[in-house]
Amino acid sequence: MKKAITRNLIVTALGLFVLGGQITVSAEETGEALYKTYCSQCHGIKGDGMGVNVRDMAVQPRDHTDRVAMSSRSDADLFKVVKEGGQAISKSVLMPAWAGAISDDEINSLVKHMRVLCQCQHGSGS
Repeated sequence: MKKAITRNLIVTALGLFVLGGQITVSAEETGEALYKTYCSQCHGIKGDGMGVNVRDMAVQPRDHTDRVAMSSRSDADLFKVVKEGGQAISKSVLMPAWAGAISDDEINSLVKHMRVLCQCQHGSGS
């Protein structure tokens, strides 16, 4: 019985490994997953700025569902703040720079996901 379970696990793992090269994940799915991992603690699962860390923060995180506020930021601004941190666009020092943790392509996926959250397009930036 133990050998059969081990064999099944190995076959499943190999199958997932082989299929791994064929499975594609959309930028939207990637952005949502990255948002949950890197952003939701402060910005909230729904992107409303009400993450679990909010009560301990002097500066409240941006509400990514706020269409008006998010429309006033360009995609380049959003990219820059994720990559370089809040200080890069004269915002909170509490917003960390994620450049060392995620790639530029992943940051672009996050920006696209933020646009989904706000249901808005980029503005002219500020």
